[in-house]
Amino acid sequence: MLWRGAGHKIGTHQEQQTVSIVAGADFGTLSVRISIFDRQRGKLGSALAEYPLHSSPTDPHLKTQSHDDQMNALAKAMREAIRTAGIDGKEIKALALDTTGSSVIPVGEGLQPLGEYYLWCDHRAAGEAQEITRAAHAFHGGKGFEGIAWCGGVYSSEWGWSKLLHWLRHNPALRPKFVTALEHCDMVGATLCGVKDPNQIPRSVCAMGHKWMWNPKWGGLPPEEFLVAVDPLLAGMREKMSAGKYETSDKIAGHVSAEWAEKMGLSTDCVIPVGAFDAHWDALGANIRLGDVVNVIGTSTCIIGLSNKETLVPGVCGVVPGSVDPARVGIEAGMSAVGDVFAAIASRAGKSVAELTEAGAHLKAGQTGLLRLTWDNGDRTVLVNPALGGVTFGWNLQHTAADELHAAVEGSAMHTRVIFNRMEENGAPIHRVINGGGIPKKNPQLNQIYANILRKPVLVPEGDVTSLGSVIIAFLAAGDFKSIEEAQDALCPPFKTFTPDAKEAATYDRIFPLFRDAYFAMGTPDGPATKLGHILPELKNIQRDALNAS
Repeated sequence: MLWRGAGHKIGTHQEQQTVSIVAGADFGTLSVRISIFDRQRGKLGSALAEYPLHSSPTDPHLKTQSHDDQMNALAKAMREAIRTAGIDGKEIKALALDTTGSSVIPVGEGLQPLGEYYLWCDHRAAGEAQEITRAAHAFHGGKGFEGIAWCGGVYSSEWGWSKLLHWLRHNPALRPKFVTALEHCDMVGATLCGVKDPNQIPRSVCAMGHKWMWNPKWGGLPPEEFLVAVDPLLAGMREKMSAGKYETSDKIAGHVSAEWAEKMGLSTDCVIPVGAFDAHWDALGANIRLGDVVNVIGTSTCIIGLSNKETLVPGVCGVVPGSVDPARVGIEAGMSAVGDVFAAIASRAGKSVAELTEAGAHLKAGQTGLLRLTWDNGDRTVLVNPALGGVTFGWNLQHTAADELHAAVEGSAMHTRVIFNRMEENGAPIHRVINGGGIPKKNPQLNQIYANILRKPVLVPEGDVTSLGSVIIAFLAAGDFKSIEEAQDALCPPFKTFTPDAKEAATYDRIFPLFRDAYFAMGTPDGPATKLGHILPELKNIQRDALNAS
């Protein structure tokens, strides 16, 4: 694999054998984590710095963040990580960064923000997303715009064009100042490299492919004719959003500017590869290989697959060549709330998630008699419907918060099975399942439930892989490894395997059809009328059998 910047070769594994110190930055919803690695000695140090999430008591869909808050946190975390590593920050040869997405910020001259980021979990643009979906299917006299099939057939309120249109509609006074909009990973990269000219912006193929319907097959972004058909306010936006260099993460975005080198304690020789989304690089850190699927389970879940062919899957978040591994096709799906659902259940009970998990540790498949649809923040995949809300079947007067949490874990695993079924039905086979992210590391009960419901072994990395994906990309940029696979072999920890329990899996095979019936019947607004009267009686039958067998 060649690493290139500004159109020229910067080296191959054969040309330069190096032993570098690099850093990886991982921007999450509430904090940024820096990890510093040496190829020979492994992790040298790490640090975390937080930033606030802005919301509204009158609009539950509003979720924004300040670019300045995030950059200040990055500088703080970097200096602390350097201190804990016991090194001179000028020794760091490369800094790779991943962020949440689609988190979109509008900018004016000099790439100065015209407001805050529309965070990934901001759902104010639900109406705009529906308009984009309708227009995409109606385009060319009903033949449709090809790009909508590549993002699952439904455009989401979490994605770029819907958020940009919402901003344009609600900020008329700022429209004349608008120059372009950037994804979070691209804005951070441009800021660190001192980019002020929109034509020099490093644009991530990962971000723009999954969230903005960018693909070389149709010349990049959606055609002007289509965007204007959605809303005349989008006239000219294709040109503004096309500004910059669209590249995969095997390309160099630039070097750290003098300003940010001083703020972070780095050298201006430190290179920055093109960024990507956190879940996609988390999958690299979790040791994803061809045919694998990684569930990156945190506040939400991103499901990342890796394929060698362009397999279109209805209802998924996108199929993008080069988005995870520049040499492979990335597939993204997910759920809008998982850890957030667990935390909300615990908060209502005045307990911690750990306390409720321990209280429900004795529960077996079917014993609660509950069936939980974890739509508390809408549905990302496969229905792509932000208007949905959480549903629980089977309540009685004796149920506890621990019962609900257990049912929510089961519900998130069953939702994952729906997604996996959709992928496999459309020609994307799943060879291995890896549970990544923060929650699987501290919740073995969840991993076992996932294995039982998915009827597949679930692998969980034994070591800390937070920001390891960005570290892998940084090492490649520094020239230490010739491929992602070689870096993974050297850096990724071994797995702990959770094997399906045959008895539990058989019980879940009885519950899953009930979940599937409820999922599609209640989550599809224009779907056919469906009888659901069998769900509650069958849940009681399953509960009785499960309790009698214990």
